[in-house]
Amino acid sequence: MKITRSQIETLFSDFEGKHVMILGDVMIDAYLWGKVDRISPEAPVPVVSVSKRDNLLGGAANVALNIKALGAVPVLCSVVGDDLKGSEFVELLHKDGISDEGIVKSAERITTTKFRIIGNKAQMLRVDEEIDTDLSESDENRLIEKVLSVFNKLPIGVVIVQDYNKGVLTRRIIDKVLEMSGSRGIPVVVDPKKKNFDAYRNVDLFKPNLKELREGLKIDVELNEADKIRQAVKEWQSRQSIAAMMVTLSEAGVFIRDVSGSEVEEHHIPAHVRNIADVSGAGDTVISVASLCRALKVSPFLTASLANLAGGLVCEYVGVVPVNRSHLLNEALELIADDQA
Repeated sequence: MKITRSQIETLFSDFEGKHVMILGDVMIDAYLWGKVDRISPEAPVPVVSVSKRDNLLGGAANVALNIKALGAVPVLCSVVGDDLKGSEFVELLHKDGISDEGIVKSAERITTTKFRIIGNKAQMLRVDEEIDTDLSESDENRLIEKVLSVFNKLPIGVVIVQDYNKGVLTRRIIDKVLEMSGSRGIPVVVDPKKKNFDAYRNVDLFKPNLKELREGLKIDVELNEADKIRQAVKEWQSRQSIAAMMVTLSEAGVFIRDVSGSEVEEHHIPAHVRNIADVSGAGDTVISVASLCRALKVSPFLTASLANLAGGLVCEYVGVVPVNRSHLLNEALELIADDQA
């Protein structure tokens, strides 16, 4: 399938100013950076001498960072705790130029924080502080009001549902958002987890990774079983009335299957060779690129190719980082475009 440099350049230009709603579990990714040069006398564990601390936006908020980095306008809708970390989260949004108009602060929850300890540039330990029970009915109502307000106020072009199993995406929230999006003709793109895997019907794009596909469908399938993956995708699409399904396959790339009327497109896009430093956040980047492509009615082949390329790029960096737009554009022109300069 021929992709021209002009097509890619036009696509990146069209990303600019596109309003994207991101709904899902948000968190703070906290990092302690340092060096390790000795073992503790108290226990056989390394001692990290801390040289730097970072608090970064994580979870669905990292999707918002990716959307912003691509030139579009993210509108984040979620629930955080009415606590110190919740205030820090809102400050981080403001620092990164992202609106907090879709954020609910709840006295019933704490703000999810993942503490990562990095020694000699390698992750050594992670500590999670969170509540992952479902939202209360009161918090559900407040979040639904926020989402409705955003829909009424802004020209949302696509909705990303980013599930981390932390309780924000209850069945009621999912049903309401699908209903509101559907009535407005707005495409919905989903990055699912096991708990709500079967809650999404009539969505535009469904993007599990292989582990999530196994857990969600309760099947045994390996990375090299392409026919089995293809059949599982076909059956799930049919059952859930999903327009397109894209499965990320780590080092094996991605598989996409798109159904439009009687026409079916299937593509397996191999991964590009990378020096992998950290896979954290790659899925956030993939869903961000794919959602903008779906909003702009880009072909399934180019959607999967660009999303696959973007996911690989962010794996070259330690920590959760958003994609670099100019780097992605240059790589796309070099590796995806058929009419090389």
